[in-house]
Amino acid sequence: MQTVAQGWLALQLTNSAFQVGLVTAAQQFPVLILSLYGGVIADRHDKLRLAKAGQWLFVVQASLLWWFAWSGHMTIGWLLALATFSGLIASIEIPARQSFIVELVGREDLVDAIALNSAGFNLARIVGPSIAALVIGTLGLQWCFALNALSYIAVLGGLYMIRLPAWKAAESGTSPLEGILEGFRYVRETPLVYALIRVIAVYSIFALAYISMMPVVAQDVLHTDAAGYGLLLTFVGVGALTGALSLGLLGMRVKRGTLFIYSSYAFAVLLVIFSLVHVRWLASVVLFALGFAMLLNGSLANGLLQSIVPDELRGRVVSAYVFVSVGLAPIG
Repeated sequence: MQTVAQGWLALQLTNSAFQVGLVTAAQQFPVLILSLYGGVIADRHDKLRLAKAGQWLFVVQASLLWWFAWSGHMTIGWLLALATFSGLIASIEIPARQSFIVELVGREDLVDAIALNSAGFNLARIVGPSIAALVIGTLGLQWCFALNALSYIAVLGGLYMIRLPAWKAAESGTSPLEGILEGFRYVRETPLVYALIRVIAVYSIFALAYISMMPVVAQDVLHTDAAGYGLLLTFVGVGALTGALSLGLLGMRVKRGTLFIYSSYAFAVLLVIFSLVHVRWLASVVLFALGFAMLLNGSLANGLLQSIVPDELRGRVVSAYVFVSVGLAPIG
């Protein structure tokens, strides 16, 4: 809901495609700068505690978005500042949360757990835009931010219910910079990890911007309103959820490396097709397929990476994944 409202608000404030992209870039740029350091922090601190702290800060950010929009004080400058604040939190929270999954399920079930985690994320991509379109049309755009802030009650409640053995700090005599360089060396010297990281980097720069540009596509190419924009994102979410559930159901019955290759090619071809579409119903069909391929591409890359990385380097390798999948996106 916040994503839909934030993109539409940027378009309302500026009517500029560049500014809409800039808001997304502001949210992702801190991840480019700080996520590798976030990986070192994740390897050296209690990941559950880091996740809790990150979610509390997201509550503050969401509440500020609501207040500025509700009070009429929102400007593009404040929107950019709050998007940057969100990125600063995410640069530490995402590596900690992503590398934390193995502690909950174990290495054996890791790939399927990541797929199911993606299913939950993409279920929000289906429900969120639909509710956002309804809320914007009835209560006003600012209440998307308010409902998002309230939703963190459930998130934090879930985190505080987790019970794990007491966390023990691993001994490390290296500085944070040396820790980052150690992670870099592992990525560069492990062929499969290096190949996966390069593929994800290409897709982050050249492919994922289609979601950031969706408000502009909705208004200027497909000639629809906020409700139509929300519906377009819903089709992306339905496709991604279908992909996540399919991946979870297939389990180990498919060769995941081969499936990753096919999904990467499919994602590229579908993106070219989407760029040529000017009819709403056809765009919705292509977006469903795009969501499916995008989910397979991202989940398989993440799962393959985490299934081979040693535990003592997990946070740093996951942060490298976050660095390329989120941090490089502003370049696109």
